[in-house]
Amino acid sequence: MMERRRMDAALLVLFLVHLATALEVPLDLLEGLPQPPTITHQSPKDYIIDPRENIIIQCEAKGKPHPSFSWTRNGTHFDIDQDPNVTMKPHSGTLVVDISRTKAEQYECVYQCTARNKHGTAVSNNIVVRQSRSPLWSKEKIKPIVVQEGVSLVLPCRPPAGLPPPIIFWMDNNFQRLPQSRRVSQSLNGDLYFSNVLREDSRNDYICYARFPYTQTIQQKQPITVKVLNQDPADERKPTFLIPSGPSSSKMVLRGQVLEMECIAEGLPTPEISWTKNSGDLPVNRTSYLHYQKTLRIVNVSESDAGDYRCTARNKLGTVYHTIHIMVKAAPFWISGAPRNLVLAPGEDGVLTCRASGTPKPSVTWAMNGIPIENSPKDLSRKVEDDTIIFSVVQSGSSAVYQCNVSNDYGYLLSNAFVNVLSETPRVLTQANKVYQVIKNHRALLDCASFGSPIPRITWFKDSRSSTLDGDPYMHHDNGTLEIHVAQAHHSGKYTCVARNTLGIYENHVYLEVKDPTRILKQPDYKQVQRGRSVVFECKVTYDPSLQPTVTWLKDDGELPDDERLIVDFDSLTITDVTENDAGVYTCIMNTTLDQDSARAELTVVGATPTPAVVYERPDPPTDLELTDKKKRSVQLTWTPGDEHNSPIQKFLIQYEDSLHHRGHWHNLTEVPGTKTTAHLKLSPYVHYIFRVLAVNSVGFSRPSFPSRMFKTEPAAPDENPTGVHGFGTEHDNLVISWKPLTGLQSNGPGLHYKVMWRQKLMESDWTKVTVANNSKFVVSGTPTFVPYELKVQAVNDHGAGPEPAIAHGYSGEDLPVAAPENVQAVLLNSTLSEVHWDPVPPKSIRGHLKGYKVYYWRERSLHKHNPHHVEKQILTFSGNHTHGILPGLHPFSLYSFNVRVYNGKGDGPPSPTQQFETPEGVPGPPTSLVVTNTNMDTLTLEWNPPHDRNGHITGYTLKYQPVNNSNELGPVEELALPANATSFTLLNLKYSTRYKFYLNAKTVRGAGTAISQEAVTIMDEVRPVSPFGNVSSSSGEDGTLISWEYWGPEKNIYVEYIVKNSEGEEKWQKELVNGSQNVMLKGLKEGLSYRVRLVAKGHHDQPLHRSEELLVLVPAVTSRQVDIATQGWFIGLMCAIALLILILLIICFIQRNKGGKYPVKEKEDAHTDPEFQPMKDDDCTFGEYSDNEDHKPLKGSRTPSNGTVKRDDSDDSLVDYGEGGDGQFNEDGSFIGQYSGKSVSRETAEGHESSEAPSPINAMNSLNSFV
Repeated sequence: MMERRRMDAALLVLFLVHLATALEVPLDLLEGLPQPPTITHQSPKDYIIDPRENIIIQCEAKGKPHPSFSWTRNGTHFDIDQDPNVTMKPHSGTLVVDISRTKAEQYECVYQCTARNKHGTAVSNNIVVRQSRSPLWSKEKIKPIVVQEGVSLVLPCRPPAGLPPPIIFWMDNNFQRLPQSRRVSQSLNGDLYFSNVLREDSRNDYICYARFPYTQTIQQKQPITVKVLNQDPADERKPTFLIPSGPSSSKMVLRGQVLEMECIAEGLPTPEISWTKNSGDLPVNRTSYLHYQKTLRIVNVSESDAGDYRCTARNKLGTVYHTIHIMVKAAPFWISGAPRNLVLAPGEDGVLTCRASGTPKPSVTWAMNGIPIENSPKDLSRKVEDDTIIFSVVQSGSSAVYQCNVSNDYGYLLSNAFVNVLSETPRVLTQANKVYQVIKNHRALLDCASFGSPIPRITWFKDSRSSTLDGDPYMHHDNGTLEIHVAQAHHSGKYTCVARNTLGIYENHVYLEVKDPTRILKQPDYKQVQRGRSVVFECKVTYDPSLQPTVTWLKDDGELPDDERLIVDFDSLTITDVTENDAGVYTCIMNTTLDQDSARAELTVVGATPTPAVVYERPDPPTDLELTDKKKRSVQLTWTPGDEHNSPIQKFLIQYEDSLHHRGHWHNLTEVPGTKTTAHLKLSPYVHYIFRVLAVNSVGFSRPSFPSRMFKTEPAAPDENPTGVHGFGTEHDNLVISWKPLTGLQSNGPGLHYKVMWRQKLMESDWTKVTVANNSKFVVSGTPTFVPYELKVQAVNDHGAGPEPAIAHGYSGEDLPVAAPENVQAVLLNSTLSEVHWDPVPPKSIRGHLKGYKVYYWRERSLHKHNPHHVEKQILTFSGNHTHGILPGLHPFSLYSFNVRVYNGKGDGPPSPTQQFETPEGVPGPPTSLVVTNTNMDTLTLEWNPPHDRNGHITGYTLKYQPVNNSNELGPVEELALPANATSFTLLNLKYSTRYKFYLNAKTVRGAGTAISQEAVTIMDEVRPVSPFGNVSSSSGEDGTLISWEYWGPEKNIYVEYIVKNSEGEEKWQKELVNGSQNVMLKGLKEGLSYRVRLVAKGHHDQPLHRSEELLVLVPAVTSRQVDIATQGWFIGLMCAIALLILILLIICFIQRNKGGKYPVKEKEDAHTDPEFQPMKDDDCTFGEYSDNEDHKPLKGSRTPSNGTVKRDDSDDSLVDYGEGGDGQFNEDGSFIGQYSGKSVSRETAEGHESSEAPSPINAMNSLNSFV
């Protein structure tokens, strides 16, 4: 009886532990909630400080409201305000001790920090503050040590005790470490041991150094002199231990620490040290050897490391042993973690567990808000049982912080855990409308982190929310996350997670997008190219259109060289003018934000005239197959490899043919490395084996070898039984037992059949047996409906039965359920959400595997008299053993009917009695129509129809309107409240010629519904004509007909239309767009015709067009006067004068050429050495490159305006103003601002390849202008 009570208590504790774990929440994510203090940061328990720096003792805590801090020192209150050297950081409990006016040793004490607010008190560990110490070495005079060669020697170090202990090492006068070996080594305490001394050990600078890590100081011992004599060398001897002494010793170590054991032996020759554990093997992953095997080191010690360890010292003269007994103790450590904070709702239960272990077993004490729990106020809802506090039906205001202290002789653990009693409606912490993207066939995780007290229950829906998401492929995690094991395209969509507790409900929507994977379709191929040629690596990829991939190319797993010869395109890499340095492995990586794919290929560069390339081919097939060492179930196969063809063989593939069961089909048996030519093959009974071997190198597989001789194995009883044994029913009164049959290779002999056995579970009846051959199922008829059975299937052949089969379980056939759920009722949550409750159907009435429950519901009618009846049944399925479910998406203000049915694998059961419920009013839908009529200059009328979905009694309408200007900017909003029976309204005092936007929505007692909008424009002022156009006129000219007008309308889209007067009906109006001006030149009008012309302004959206009055335009015909100019006297006289002038000019040019006189051109010609660049102009008989106005002549080929000046753009204004002689300079942004000459130097430009002067930038710009 006592044992049963203990079991019940243990189960209760396990349940409460599970409950407490489920209520853990991330309170830091929620602002404004009350929270008891929590210590977030504190100094270590053993706090060693540097005496040269200020002391900082950390204590940080969080809570709502923010906690206040206080300290104790050596167990009593520490009044910080009374100590001028101590300050506390603002909004923190951290202490800062200024030691500039005092000594650090005065503050070597035990400190404890307390953080409190109105919800509780948290305390820190006891922080023991000690200053680091590096004492000086005591002065001593060390006499020289004189020893005979071959004896052992110990040089003591004995450093001063420091805090923490110093690090020891031996060096010489030159600060070089002394060499150590198996013969000479340093012990754990710092002494230097010689197993035997040699002549070369003589020296006078054996110096022991101690380094103190906190102060980073190094101190040294006085040098030790050692003289080794060889007058009477020691004889060879067997080993003896220098440390430890005696045949055995013992040592204690704490769990989790480092265990170091050492054995140093002397002897001649030098002994070798080895280690073993008497009671087992050494832990391989945690064991290491130091100091040439003399120290055995085991890290992270556990209880399993306790026992006897033996070190052995051995040389050629003998062996000596020493046993070290290791005891493992343990300071307290957590078994399942420190106690965790609890958040409970009033009336809930919870548990705090402080489960720790240690050696010896630690004791557990509890405190509440820093006070021992036995001295705390009594609380009937709290019960302390050793390492557990159980809370039952907690009440508001009972929040507190509990301290658990676990201690034994080797240490303690102190942990704070608060109990926070809150009543909070559910909240979903996951970002709303978050979009999750995942690659197809990958796992998708949709988060629904929530908070509430009591803890909310999470339900997931998809898209239309017809049913909850339960079962494959969905999996629910305890933290609310919905997992889809293998995401497919049809899983994309909108997901809704609903968090609900007794205080309310909260919905959050997220979206899942399943993307196609990124795959490289065409991978780059191996390339061998000659030096100087080009090579292209292709890398074609397919990817999801919404994920733009980026391509990255690597060379030898590093970045591509920065070389313009390497051209990277989206799907290729081109290397031009290949060099030897381009050889290597090139990798193409296609990345998206969700996945990547990569492929690689090698580039080999050969000489321009390469020698014949090495030919790599598949290997030749192996030969000389031979079977040896033949046994019942094994054989040895040997062979001779074929030619490798310049590519080493990587492996051999051994195949077999079963000519008894599967003649003509070869199966892979095993693989062996390419360095082996034999294989030990394990075989199955009752098989006629024929073997063959294939070789594999980097090119591919060889052809198969010739088959070996046949090897027949003897038959035997089966080694295994069929797998996949299942029991199920296809009818309500049968049981189908199925299994996966054995293959011919598994049968092990002839006459394979199966012994099928079954019996009802939970009934101690005998097994019913039947023998089945050539089949993989058996049907048992006449069984009770849906009864559990135990099943066994055993393989048997002519040589015996297989092993005892394992028991499988199954059920006989299902039948439809015979009972309906009872106590069905509906609870309305809001106007669109209802929760249905029912009692579960007893298992016997289900008569099958419970699949779940279905709620059939339909809308009978709307409660509004104007709405028609709706009878369209909907089904909501709740998988599993649910007793309630939510009906989403209901219509407000409606009458619904529903019933509930249980269903199993066979189908639905009978429905529960149909019940009804009415949904409350909701917000209405938008009005069905909104029309603008009777538009005048400053008034218009709005007409509308009530909403189709009224969702309640309409209490009125809200009309809002605002003007819209030509740039679609909205003006101030006016709002009017209209009665419920209104279907029209006239707005007065509107602005003329103004576009307005109207919004109208209906209201019920639950609020306003969605608005319907419309736009309209008031007409123009009566002072102006209806058309926005005026003063339309035309004028004809040589370039066309100019149409002009005035316009005062708001529209900006204006064009001119014209058509030939009296044209037939099929001809269309021609359009000419106007770019914001108030005139346009029509050039397409034909001469001598009359045209009808009008202007059109196109309004906003579908508003009517505004047209001007038509204008009749007559295009005049050109007057033709046929006059023969050649018969006019004035023309004949002019032609004669021109001919005479040309004759006189030719004579003057001829005389000047023969005379050879010296002109300014000649002077310039003499100043240059090259007369070839002097082409003669035919029109003025001067040399083409020289003229009197040369300084103003642009470069050859540039364009010059008709007025003879060089036209300049704004960009060269600053350049033409500079004079000559200035040196070029650079301004602050790095651009050149040198001074340039504004003169044109045509000669130098013509001889640019011979001149050393730079061309003028003015000429350069003029030259550039010639192409503009």
